[in-house]
Amino acid sequence: MIALEQYTTVSYKNKKIRKIKDKRRHKEALQAWMFIGVGFILFAVFMAYPLLKNIEMAFMDYSVNPNKPSTFIGLNNFKKAFLSSGVLGESDKFYLALRNTLLCALVTVPFQWFIGMMLAVAIESLSKGKMFYRFLLYIPVISDWLVVAILFKYIFQDTSGALVNSILLNLHIIKEPVMWLQNEWTANIVIWSLCIWKGIGWVMIMYTTALQDLPKDIYEAAEVDGATKKQSFWKITIPLLQSRTYFIITSLIIGAFNVLLQVMLITNGGPMGRTDVLLNYMYNKAFSSFDFGYAAALSVIMGIILIVISVFQKKITNNAKIEF
Repeated sequence: MIALEQYTTVSYKNKKIRKIKDKRRHKEALQAWMFIGVGFILFAVFMAYPLLKNIEMAFMDYSVNPNKPSTFIGLNNFKKAFLSSGVLGESDKFYLALRNTLLCALVTVPFQWFIGMMLAVAIESLSKGKMFYRFLLYIPVISDWLVVAILFKYIFQDTSGALVNSILLNLHIIKEPVMWLQNEWTANIVIWSLCIWKGIGWVMIMYTTALQDLPKDIYEAAEVDGATKKQSFWKITIPLLQSRTYFIITSLIIGAFNVLLQVMLITNGGPMGRTDVLLNYMYNKAFSSFDFGYAAALSVIMGIILIVISVFQKKITNNAKIEF
């Protein structure tokens, strides 16, 4: 009888414990689903829906006028970008904007990467003043685009008293002031210079964190074996930073494709649209010409280009992982 009572008591306690655990588990699951649900709703509203809507618009003659319905036109917007030529064609403008975007990536990415990496290595080797130099070089990154754009427009003015022209004239590199913003290529140089100046600090910080994560015992072993600092840099530092380098370069390429404010604030596409880039061209088509379908098609084309670059980078990075 006593054993039966003890068994009943233990069984009751076990059931009570299981009930408490189940209740706690359900509560935790509910809390988890609440957090996931909020994130999913935000993702659906602000990312998934705009993305799908943009893809839909790319295949339509889209109208924001409620009295003019949008019509499905298939691949016409893409043909307009790649194949339409002549006076009213858009392909020449599209290829010009694409060319300027690609040139921006080809010019700015190597300079940002190399200068940023060299500065990170140089500052890391200092015994004093590391934080000061890092802060000084990171100021351009956090500076407002409007402020730095006005600054660059000022120092690249067409007059002989402007900073850049004055320096070049005093060094006898040029004989007369250069009209920087009135010429296609010199205006592009100003835009590229701004991109490089503003991006170096970010690269420097990324490499600084990577350098601080490198194992010190490898360098100590190399020093014992008689390796010089130059040899350690090329044979140890560069290979160990390989995976981080691919990430940085890919991020810089994506950033170069997203160049917009530099163009809008300095040249606004001038002279005569010769400095237009993809985003600037897309913006003008959408909000100046109200050709939203064509602008959506341009964004899809740009998205495909960036996806190809990201997939290519991921494939290379997977083959370049180094464990230490």
